[in-house]
Amino acid sequence: MNILPANLRFGAGQSVKRLEDQRLLTGQGHFVDDKPQDGGLWLYVLRSPHAHARIKAIDTGAALAMEGVAAVYTGADLVADNIGTIPTLPIFKRPDGSSMQAPPRRLLAHEIVRFAGEPVAAVLAASRADAQTAAEAIAIDYEILPAVVAPADALAPGAPVVWPDAPDNIAASMSYGDATATEAAFAKAKHVVSLDLTSQRLVPSALEPRSTMAEIDKKTGRLTLHVQSQTPTATRDILADVVLKRPKDSVHVLVGDIGGGFGHKVNLYPEDGIVAYAAQKLKRTVRWRGDRLDDFVGGHHGRDLTSTGEFALDEKGRVLAFRVRSLGGVGAYLTGAGVIIPLVLGPFVATGVYDLPLIHFDIKAVLTHTAPTGPYRGAGRPEAVFIVERLMDAAARQIGMDPRQIRKVNYIKPSQLPYKNAVGETYDSGAFAHMLERASKLADWDGFNARKKAAKKKGLLYGRGLTSYIEWTGGRVHTEKVTLHATAEGRVILQSGTQAMGQGLQTSYSQMVAGALGIPLDRIDVIQGDTDKATGGGSVGSRSLFVGGTAAVVSAGDLIQKAREKASHVLEASVGDIEYGDGMLTVVGTDRRVSLFDLAKDEEDARLTVNSQGDVDGPTWPNGTHICEVEIDPETGITRVVRYTTVDDVGIAINPMLVTGQVHGGVAQGIGQALYEAVVYDPSGQLLTASYQDYCIPRASDMPHIDVTLDDSAPCKTNPLGAKGCGESGAIGGPPCVVNGVMDALSEFGITSLQTPLTPVKIWDAIQQAKATKAA
Repeated sequence: MNILPANLRFGAGQSVKRLEDQRLLTGQGHFVDDKPQDGGLWLYVLRSPHAHARIKAIDTGAALAMEGVAAVYTGADLVADNIGTIPTLPIFKRPDGSSMQAPPRRLLAHEIVRFAGEPVAAVLAASRADAQTAAEAIAIDYEILPAVVAPADALAPGAPVVWPDAPDNIAASMSYGDATATEAAFAKAKHVVSLDLTSQRLVPSALEPRSTMAEIDKKTGRLTLHVQSQTPTATRDILADVVLKRPKDSVHVLVGDIGGGFGHKVNLYPEDGIVAYAAQKLKRTVRWRGDRLDDFVGGHHGRDLTSTGEFALDEKGRVLAFRVRSLGGVGAYLTGAGVIIPLVLGPFVATGVYDLPLIHFDIKAVLTHTAPTGPYRGAGRPEAVFIVERLMDAAARQIGMDPRQIRKVNYIKPSQLPYKNAVGETYDSGAFAHMLERASKLADWDGFNARKKAAKKKGLLYGRGLTSYIEWTGGRVHTEKVTLHATAEGRVILQSGTQAMGQGLQTSYSQMVAGALGIPLDRIDVIQGDTDKATGGGSVGSRSLFVGGTAAVVSAGDLIQKAREKASHVLEASVGDIEYGDGMLTVVGTDRRVSLFDLAKDEEDARLTVNSQGDVDGPTWPNGTHICEVEIDPETGITRVVRYTTVDDVGIAINPMLVTGQVHGGVAQGIGQALYEAVVYDPSGQLLTASYQDYCIPRASDMPHIDVTLDDSAPCKTNPLGAKGCGESGAIGGPPCVVNGVMDALSEFGITSLQTPLTPVKIWDAIQQAKATKAA
């Protein structure tokens, strides 16, 4: 971990307004689809209408003969040209100890299609309309094969097989803990609580659908890919090394503004690879713009975990053992993190903020004839926290304990920190009981009964939900390199391999560099998304601030030191006598000085430059408590979240306003998961929720006021900023909080569990069934 100079400021704690907003809100953003056409070709992707079929023949002749068509490609063409497949990490085993198995992800399906929406052919034409019209003229002879869409069904004997080398449809599996000791604890437990739980499939709903464009330098043959990517460096490396099989330095990836990522835009997609392949082959500029339908049927989905979770407890509510059996649906192909999410990232936080040393987790990653799953805000952690938090509330109700008290009995105590959880991950800091107490006061816990009585007078059911969550952030890349320039024109330029996608990195990085250098914010330029200028781990797992921000602050310190050394020669004084402050270097005790920017005039390119590296010791563990209140109309089943309070430990918040916005956004997505959103396939593998007419996301009018309080009483100890990642926390705490609230409201009917999303019809049906059972 970098050690920052004690006197080096980094602008923490200031709610600076977003610098990006003026440009973005006035239509001055630079998105892929803003690029001029300049005579380039449009790509249209023809997708499989079947979830599982053999491609017997493809006739592209009619399409090729149509006006404006430049080329038509099929999977066979790409195989003939030795185009590679999109990789995943083959680091897991199947239950029998054999290697992980899954079909290779080709840019275009070859011989077999495995989900409805899989790209089968690509048409290049002078206009987008011409390309689409020609695609509709392609004749494909399919032999339709049986399909399976639910992970549990995929494990049944005789189920259709997605990939022959995984005849049981299990791509990989993992287990954690001691099964024998856990079983013994359950046998002697005073109480056993069990729930069947689902974190349903979701469609990441970024404002901007995916799009990409490739250009070829006709003199050098160098390929430039303009793409929406949260990980520009990895996108370049996979495209060059694996897919196109050309030198990395012959590929240049440029990422402009991105209208939302949420993990959906981490991976190289087949469409990106096809665009690059076509541009390379035709020596023409090629572009593709996806419709919303393309994201629904061809983009990666999130979540898809079904579990049975169980607690064994003593008479005081202490959890003696925790057991989970899960099936993670990974779809027909594996994305880069598709298997890692259920098998690793979820277990990292599965025990939550509780001291639960005795566990047994068994997780299987299951192939189905559906779109692949991949990262989506929280990636595995929302699913895992949902299990432990739903069980905490269910156990409290079964035993007759206050939901706060059962958590207090099981919390990790401050004296136990640093704490190694049951899967070997170490929490460096946290004040979990403190977060609960503070949130309870802010939520007016004691006033709940009065609000419940008032709701009852209006004929409404009223409930309260509580969640204590923890989050793992940062990925496994704990370093980031940046370049910082001070120019003769009086500007400071930061070049970083992280990637903005709406979270305000321009603002936070500018704030940190300006604070460290003591210069105005409007003199800072932040450059991201250019692999010729910076490479790095990108922006995944909420790592941008505490890893990328550490690198930014380190670079400011390095620049000051380099400037002091240069100034010592100019001012004819020892380095130790040179003092830096607010852009000036001064000989201590004199009026002899030189500005940082004047020093740059004599440097190469009139820039004083440092290349710096920020290192952190490990991940961060943001955590907190969410409390909500919900009201339900029993006559319609309609649920409204009417109060929502959070106390979030993000360590030291660099820009509290940006962090609060991140929490708001995450909670909104969490409410969507709890009440509204679900991907639904029919038994044949057709996507029934392929647009916002059928896939419901919350609107602004569905959101309550969200009262966010940031608590910095337990700073992170693994990075010099003391910061913890914050971008995914709301989506982790939100779903169990809302569902616990609904279950509390429905408890008077004896309803203990419903599967999300808790739609009006689902709640209404449950109430009617409960009434009928009681009447009988």
